[in-house]
Amino acid sequence: MTWTPLDFNNVKTVSLKDRLSKVSLTDFSRPWHPGGRLKDFVEALPDLLAGKTIKEVIEAVVKALRHRRIVLFGMGAHPVKVGLNPLIVQALEEKIITAVGTNGAMMIHDVEIALSGRTSEDVENHLQNGTFGMADETATFIHEAIREGVKGFDDRGLGWVVGRKIWEDRLPYRDYSICGNAYRLGNPVTIHVAIGTDIIHMHPQMDPSAVGRLSYTDFRLFCRLVSSLDEGVYINAGSAVIMPEVFLKAVALCRNLGYSLSKITTVVMDFNMQYRPLKNVVERPPGQTGKGYYLVGHHEIMIPLLLFSVLEELKGGS
Repeated sequence: MTWTPLDFNNVKTVSLKDRLSKVSLTDFSRPWHPGGRLKDFVEALPDLLAGKTIKEVIEAVVKALRHRRIVLFGMGAHPVKVGLNPLIVQALEEKIITAVGTNGAMMIHDVEIALSGRTSEDVENHLQNGTFGMADETATFIHEAIREGVKGFDDRGLGWVVGRKIWEDRLPYRDYSICGNAYRLGNPVTIHVAIGTDIIHMHPQMDPSAVGRLSYTDFRLFCRLVSSLDEGVYINAGSAVIMPEVFLKAVALCRNLGYSLSKITTVVMDFNMQYRPLKNVVERPPGQTGKGYYLVGHHEIMIPLLLFSVLEELKGGS
């Protein structure tokens, strides 16, 4: 068989003005004028892809707060490791963040910041010489907080007992602690531990029953927060596994108990696209009646951009 080039002479064209186009001048960016506000910067972004998404997320958070709905901030350890504690503490003080849900790694980094003003060890080198995860002060402080918690505070969870000890023991850098300041302000912090994943689990003081009891109390508290999330916003910042799984189970439990959560907005903020946050936060929980967003970018840029924009809008930046 001989193959010949296809004849294009009978191609049917359409008019450009009648064709549906996904990009127009109304979506374009705007020129920047020096001296503008942060809101001016955001509004100057294109109404396309991530530019459109960040505007819609800011609007969703502002709307939720103006209607007295909650903004639940789920996070991993990385926001602490890239220096965002002061901003998150400010967001708690300004009532932009209602509560924080997090994992054991974030708790550890937060405690180390409060203890010494430093955190994040050299894993590669310390793993080779057998000292990885063996910081005595870190483990001693957290396990003492856990012991005090299970003995004296029956109805409190891990986030509260650790935050309490940070604040009441007047640790030298407590002003930088998310857990400590949340305790001071009365904002919930729930800590969701997967035993075997955190460095303090290697230390001889580890009491798994106490850790499990306190973390389970926090799971129940997290579920109470999620039950109030209708017309609110859940943000998952930098947790690839633990918080997406905890959030999914909390949503399932709340709907089983009769909480509809039909109008929730969910947001993932991370430096790449990942399966669990995409499915368990952005796509599945909102369903057909809510909204889910995925913002890809560095935490140290994207989280300040979001929270500062919300703060400016709420404090008269319009």
